[in-house]
Amino acid sequence: MERSIEVGGDNRGVAMTGDRATAVNVGHVDVVGDVRLPPRPQVPTRPVQLPPRPPRLLGRDEMVAELRARLAGGRSQPCVVAVHGLGGVGKTSLALEYAHRHLRDYQLVWQLPAADPAVLSAAFARLAALLGLRDTVDAADPVDQVHAALAARTEPWLLIFDNAPEADALRPFLPPAGPGHVLITSRSGSWPREQGLELPVLEPEPAVALVLSRSGQDDAAAASAVVAELGALPLALEQAAAFMAETGLALGEYLDLLHDQRAGLLAQGQAWGYEERITTTWQLAFRNLAGTSRQAIALLRVLACYSHEAIPYHLLLSPLEGRTARELFAKDVQRQRAYGRLPGSRVRLLREFRPWMSAVAVLQELPRDPLAINTAVGALRGHSLIGQPVEGTVPVHRLVQAVTLDQLAPHEQQRWRDAAAVLLESVLPDDPTRVAAWPRYALLLPHILAALTPISPGMDKTAQYLGASGDYRTARSLFREICEALTAKLGAEHPSTLTARHELARWTGELGDAVAARRQYAELLPIRMGQLGAEHPITLTIRHELARWTGELGDAVAARRQYAELLPVSERVQGPEHPNTLTIRHELARWTGELGDAAAARDMYADLVPIRERVQGPDHPDTLAARANLAQWTGQAGDPAAARDQYAALLPIRERVQGPEHPSALINRHELARWTGELGEAEAARDQYAALLVVRERVSGPEHPDTLTIRHELARWTGELGDAAAARDQYAALLPLRERVQGRDHPDTLMARANLAQWTGQAGDPVAARDHYAALLPIRERVLGPQHPATLITRHELARWTGELGDAVSARDQYAELLIRREHASGADHPDTLTTRHNLAYWTGQAGDAVAARDQCAALLRVRERVLGPEHPDTLITWHNLAYWTGQAGDGVAAREQYTGLLAVRERVLGPEHPDTLTIRHELARWIGELGDPVAAREAYAALLPLRERVSGPEHPDTLTARANLAYWTGQAGDPVAARDQYAALLPIRERVLGPGHPATRTTRGQLAYWRERA
Repeated sequence: MERSIEVGGDNRGVAMTGDRATAVNVGHVDVVGDVRLPPRPQVPTRPVQLPPRPPRLLGRDEMVAELRARLAGGRSQPCVVAVHGLGGVGKTSLALEYAHRHLRDYQLVWQLPAADPAVLSAAFARLAALLGLRDTVDAADPVDQVHAALAARTEPWLLIFDNAPEADALRPFLPPAGPGHVLITSRSGSWPREQGLELPVLEPEPAVALVLSRSGQDDAAAASAVVAELGALPLALEQAAAFMAETGLALGEYLDLLHDQRAGLLAQGQAWGYEERITTTWQLAFRNLAGTSRQAIALLRVLACYSHEAIPYHLLLSPLEGRTARELFAKDVQRQRAYGRLPGSRVRLLREFRPWMSAVAVLQELPRDPLAINTAVGALRGHSLIGQPVEGTVPVHRLVQAVTLDQLAPHEQQRWRDAAAVLLESVLPDDPTRVAAWPRYALLLPHILAALTPISPGMDKTAQYLGASGDYRTARSLFREICEALTAKLGAEHPSTLTARHELARWTGELGDAVAARRQYAELLPIRMGQLGAEHPITLTIRHELARWTGELGDAVAARRQYAELLPVSERVQGPEHPNTLTIRHELARWTGELGDAAAARDMYADLVPIRERVQGPDHPDTLAARANLAQWTGQAGDPAAARDQYAALLPIRERVQGPEHPSALINRHELARWTGELGEAEAARDQYAALLVVRERVSGPEHPDTLTIRHELARWTGELGDAAAARDQYAALLPLRERVQGRDHPDTLMARANLAQWTGQAGDPVAARDHYAALLPIRERVLGPQHPATLITRHELARWTGELGDAVSARDQYAELLIRREHASGADHPDTLTTRHNLAYWTGQAGDAVAARDQCAALLRVRERVLGPEHPDTLITWHNLAYWTGQAGDGVAAREQYTGLLAVRERVLGPEHPDTLTIRHELARWIGELGDPVAAREAYAALLPLRERVSGPEHPDTLTARANLAYWTGQAGDPVAARDQYAALLPIRERVLGPGHPATRTTRGQLAYWRERA
């Protein structure tokens, strides 16, 4: 490396450069031959030996500041900081940048090569001579001389020991005293904690900037890909940029070359300020370890086969403690056989066993006991070939992994990869669907994806874990890879391939692609029937899944029919009380309910529960699931109180049997909160969901689909409590999480979009609500199909907000079209069909045809009474609307009588203070007044107002409407003064709550003026 001396201050002497250069600052007599020169006068100097300052050092300002803070804030003198880290991470560049940046803070700055003790001692001799401490024939130790001079100085100084091997080797050379700073660069991580400062790789942003600036290119996306591929290691980035600058290679071309010819490419390009390249920077460490710690080299090689992220090395090596390498191999063969991964041909079997047998030999090279493992880790850490171990895990830079493997021949690399796979398979839990196994799978996931092949049993188990834990997207992706690999190796109709295809279909459906799931099961069914027969349990399972996804696609009629056809077959083949048969009965009941016959579903579950209890026991999960479904359909059949009570009774059983944080127990809490809300207890529902969310986030994680569902419901009940803006904002925050976790087209994501649209409208922005629904409709039609229930709901809401914007005719026409689709999809008596009829009647009236609206409501009321019962909430709503449109059609007497009859039912069913009951009282008071009895109307509103204030709050819109109507009928009853005063008190409240330009506020202002004139 080129050396130089910089002389600063007021020096008027001579400065010489070069490795043998000397600057003198004391009187001295030189002898040349026989000639004695006169003494030279003292010349003040400022000795500096540093290489040139690095080009703009990107991304290291914080580390330079940290260095300054550590050196300047040291409690002892001299203060020592050792910058250590992976070779090529930029330790020397950091030290040089610090020295150049703070050059004027020191009176002496000197860099010393510290890799070799002899070279370092010679460098001390040159420094001693420069300082005038040493003659050419002086026998004194130059290190001691320099130490003494530095101790005697009063001005600050800086010594940089570059590339020191380790702390023990450098200790004799460190100055013991003096007002100075010592900066050490080293690959060794074995430094005292108070001295060590580990230098990490660059952050992504400065790493990309480095590649772009050094290469002279501007493709940031390609530069980011290069940074990721090279692990943001400065030497590798500098080297790559230099190579591209020299050859004119574009970033994208370099990236392709890196993928295809990594080993050769890493040997190209000369990085500024570095003598080595990536391929040689760790060679010395490898050679040292090969001579001193063979187990460390073996450990590094096996770690190189995993992901570069934190590797749980203690866990992965643990199987070696109690079993021999041959025993591990035999266990791996058993796994391969159990998963049907072994070929039938003996020749192929032997051919595949040969490389595995060679892996046995490399397993024997690894450290086996904790002491040997820790020794090997310490050796690797001493050369900074691995990161800092933390709780049995250690990161390894991806280029260290690459170079470690690239040193081996291809067949040797494969031996180590096979050994790494055997170790990894050995520590995977057998049942990936158990919640207790999930933390280990999560810990090992990046290494599974890096080290295992698609046909390994561990990859199959990992895909099952991902699906069971809620990551349907990755589960489907892995099973797709597994299917392709097994098809290539064993054939498309091998039993193992077909099992993988079954799982692929399952997770395709769970991800929301019911169309593909049904198609895949339909393709599997004839193959399994041909191999196993029409009545084999596997065949029946596929028929079960085919029926399920048929229903999920919205064809509940076909789903129910298929289950009805499957049930007698299962009863005959497996027995009427076999668990699989009971599961089919369970699903038949479900789709009966989904078709709108909630009462029949309830009754079927009521019959199923005692059988489940007798056959499987009262505490069996399937029994508890049947009880849960009984509760669900009890609620759907119009008895939310019974549903709530059943879930409340079931919850402690589930918590006792399955644990309070089991997914089923949490679902039970979810449903309990739901039916609590459906009973009108919105505040209790919201609070239950808020408490449940905390548990869900802890148990399942903040982005698990079930956690997101709780957030969904919490937002819903926040809105139901009257805070539409907060509900809108919660759905706006939820939507991007749904999109990232489950995908933009997943049904739950689309539901979040739908609810965002709903509460956007409720918050006062009907234009945005309509536009949200208009954008959502074609997506739901594409993803779910035009007849899917969710698609039809979107049509429903689009029509609604079209109407809310004032276009009642368009809303009426959209509901008329929707009614045809509803009747076709679900039948004339399905609740959703009846809801559409309800809305068609409403917008028919809003479009100006009150008589047609009245007649439609009258016809609908009879159907709802028959289907839902005379006191079902929806029946009562239809009764309410019939009364309303009867009045609007001009028959006030009939309207008043209908409201009078409805009020008695509302009070009995919902209670005298339920909001819906109060609405009926409001309408009844209105028609009493409209029919000519303003005094009675005034008294009715006077009685209603305190109820509104207590139930909804004094400033709720309904309360303010009651106050306005009280004022109106007070005036109509002949008391204009009281009417004036009541409007005067109401106006400032409406201005504050609704705004001065709101229609209701303007009406209040006009009424106040009117009654002032008459008072």
